[in-house]
Order: sequence, then structure tokens, then C-alpha cells
Amino acid sequence: MEYRKLGNTGLDVSVIGMGCEGFAEEGCAMAEKLFDAAERLGINYFDLYASDPAMRAAVGRALKGRRDKFVIQSHICSVWKDGQYMRTRKLSEVREGFEEMMSLLGVDSIEVGMIHYCDSMKDWEAIVDGGVLDYARQLKASGRIKHIGLSSHNPLVAERAVKEGGIEVLMFSINPCYDLQPASENVEDIWDEKNYEGHLTNMDPDRERLYETCQSMGVGITVMKPYGGGDLLNAELSPAGAALTVDQCLHYALTRPAVAVALAGARSVEQLEEAAAYCDKSDEEKDYAEALASFPRISWKGHCMYCSHCEPCPMHIDIANVTKFLNLAKAQGFLPETVREHYAVLEHHASECVKCGSCESRCPFGVSIRENMDEAVKIFGR
Repeated sequence: MEYRKLGNTGLDVSVIGMGCEGFAEEGCAMAEKLFDAAERLGINYFDLYASDPAMRAAVGRALKGRRDKFVIQSHICSVWKDGQYMRTRKLSEVREGFEEMMSLLGVDSIEVGMIHYCDSMKDWEAIVDGGVLDYARQLKASGRIKHIGLSSHNPLVAERAVKEGGIEVLMFSINPCYDLQPASENVEDIWDEKNYEGHLTNMDPDRERLYETCQSMGVGITVMKPYGGGDLLNAELSPAGAALTVDQCLHYALTRPAVAVALAGARSVEQLEEAAAYCDKSDEEKDYAEALASFPRISWKGHCMYCSHCEPCPMHIDIANVTKFLNLAKAQGFLPETVREHYAVLEHHASECVKCGSCESRCPFGVSIRENMDEAVKIFGR
């Protein structure tokens, strides 16, 4: 298993995490089986958005005796009412739901308290003005949650929350098809087939800016829906008109800026093992670039995907990272100190480019790499 830092939290997390969908299988008996497998595979991160008391209690039993083996990302504002899940911003219900969750899990604290499912500006304002964000801050101050998170499918809302709200971890939906969709306050738009008709071109700039903003601010991203609910694994269902593999989907998510964890919605031990096997796969098996470049309905022409097909560079420039830092600076509209320092420690810089063009001949997306190198020199001074 591979591990990364989760933004600026200081937490070391496995790049493959568990979504909670499978915990309810077999009358919630699958929860313990999945936690057994996760411990064996080195997976230490899981998300718990569901509020079903039976599922939460099953997770609590599965954690018993090995709490220190796992980093918990669990959701504030996801509650169980009248026998069903409900999202709430009513502070009394939020408090009651949190206390019930902690009791059922049998823990004193969780690492990430995730404010649940915020996809509209009006809802974010309700979180701020209605006391939910203040409540999360109180929980952090008391040590009951270590870090404040937010889950969202809307890049504009997520970016605003990251910039305004002290959000340390963002749970966001990332895969090659969702990244083409512009911001919407209706989450159904993400997988509405009508929005993929015709020929789609290039990543939505709001989503790209969100990832780069998170990286520059030290906000770690945990990825939900890396397989698009499974559609991307099936050529008949995929909006792209072609299928990707599990490894390609995971690698795409894990190569976006700021991403630390891809949450696999495994419903069986075998599916979790398949996701964890990503870490042992070859670069060729993980490679998504040629697949994306050949999609019949989608084009990323001219857009850097940080896939490193452009390398090796005869001058040993790390082209993907130079481009990533360039995009981070452009997204901010100025040169953040952290980006400047990360660029500075690269062994080789854009100024060393000899304009041979070999990188561009290998790029599946037709990126103007030499122009990017010139722009990086202007911004970074070398």
C-alpha cells in the first residue's frame, strides 16, 4: 500500500480508502469482513456518510480492538429520522446525530468530521449562518474531531467553502467524465446522459481551479465516485463511449492535484482487493492517457493531464510537475509562496528547456509544452 499526507492535516493515509456502501451488505455482516481485509491490505482510511444506526453499530464492532489502525472520516449533518437517511442543517438534529454516531462507533474522537453534502451556495450560507460550521469548530476545539471536512459535488461551492470556511479536507467526486461537467446545484446533472451527448472537450475550468486551489492551500481531497458509480467500467454505460479499468480510474483520480485518497465503494472483499492491487500494478496498467485520448465522445486536446507521457526529457526536467506548479500559480492569479518554494526545490527548471520538442511528439493530448516552459520561466524566474 502507498501512503500520502492528507493536505496539511499531518495524517498519513492510504491512497486507497473504503467507501461505506459495502458495509450494509449481508445484513451489515460485511462490515467486519471488509475491515479485516482493509487491515490486511494496509488500507487505513474509510468514509462513513451513511446514518443507518445498524451500519454505524456494525462499523463500531469492526473497529473494536483496532481503532488505532484506521483514520475515520465520518459525516456531520447526516442523520437517521423516521427510519430513513436525512441531511439536516437543523442544529439540534445535527448535535443529536453526532452524539448518536459517536456512541454507535464507540469512539471518543474521529479524525475528519465531514460536513455532509453541500452543493449550493444557499446551502453553504445556511451552514455558516445557521451555526453548523461553528458547531464543527467547537467539536474541533474540544478534540472530538481533529479536522473539519466538507463533501460536495459542486466545484464553485467547494472552492468558496475552502477559501472561507477553514475546511481542511474536501470530499469531492472525481473521474474523467465528471471532470467535464460544469458546476451545477443539481447533482443529477453530473450523470445525466443528455449532458454527454455530442463531443465533449476538455476539463471544466472550475473543477480544475478547485483542485489547484486545494493544493495551494494545503486542503487534502478524498475522492468519491472514482468509477462514476461503476458506469466508467462498462462500455455500454460509460458516457465516454468506452470503458476504463479500475486501475485507470483510480490512477486518474490520484493524479489530480491535492488528492490523497480514492475511496473505493467495494461491496465485497474481492472488490476491495481489486482496488488495493492498484498499488502493485505497472505504469502501463495504470496508464489512462492513451485510453482518454482515444475516447470516441470526449477530447482533452491541449490540456495537460499530468500523465508524464512527455518524459523522459533530455534535460531531466520534471515536465508534469513544472506544468502543475505553473497551473497552480495561474489559478491563483499570483505566485503563492508555497508554490514558489515547491518549484524552487525541483532539480531542474523550465529555463533549462532546449526546445527540442521531443516531449510534444509524445504527448497524447497535443499540449504546447514548450510554450508552458516559457510561461513558467516568466512566472518563476528560472
